[in-house]
Amino acid sequence: MRQFIVVGLGRFGLSVAQTLSQKGYDVLAIDKREAKVQDLSQIVTHAVQADTTDETTLEKLGVGNFDTAIVSIGEDIHASILTTLILKEQGVDYVVVKAQDQLHGKVLSKIGADKIVYPERDMGARIANNLILSNVLDYIEFAPDYSIIEMKATEQMVEKSLADLELRSKFGVNVMAIKDEEGLNIAPEAEEIVSKGDILIVIGSNENLEQMRNFS
Repeated sequence: MRQFIVVGLGRFGLSVAQTLSQKGYDVLAIDKREAKVQDLSQIVTHAVQADTTDETTLEKLGVGNFDTAIVSIGEDIHASILTTLILKEQGVDYVVVKAQDQLHGKVLSKIGADKIVYPERDMGARIANNLILSNVLDYIEFAPDYSIIEMKATEQMVEKSLADLELRSKFGVNVMAIKDEEGLNIAPEAEEIVSKGDILIVIGSNENLEQMRNFS
């Protein structure tokens, strides 16, 4: 089973650590603040008060034995960068880092961070798109210019098969799954009929998704 380190137990880091722990993963949570560590001590596998900019400290904690680290240090950009560098040097395979802005993100990429996240920006974009896309229930941007959306089946879609709709050939998007009252149909066949009340989970470029939405 994969093992995770979460560094920085602010709102974002706390949420990540709790979610991973609830799903049954081993989590080492680290923060300089004793109160934050105490809050998680009964939830995660291990919670430690430590300065993650200290190479010796991280070595003693055995961070190199962990598969993945999530660095969620708040306003201290220097600590974020140094912690990321030490984690990579000590052999953590995959390091995800919360960045404050684009410049911070660029520096993190250059020192070896495997994934950069911008929680405030990404959540803002998600909320904005949910507000302006009338038939879209949820919107997740997973790569530059590419997204996954959950959308209600429109009147034009109901009682037609996916083959009839020709969403891939017309718009270059793919229906990953269909939700209905009975559950989730993953990778539905082309013959699958769309019913009233169905929710389609669709993946594609933002441009193609917008064209499909306007058409439907």
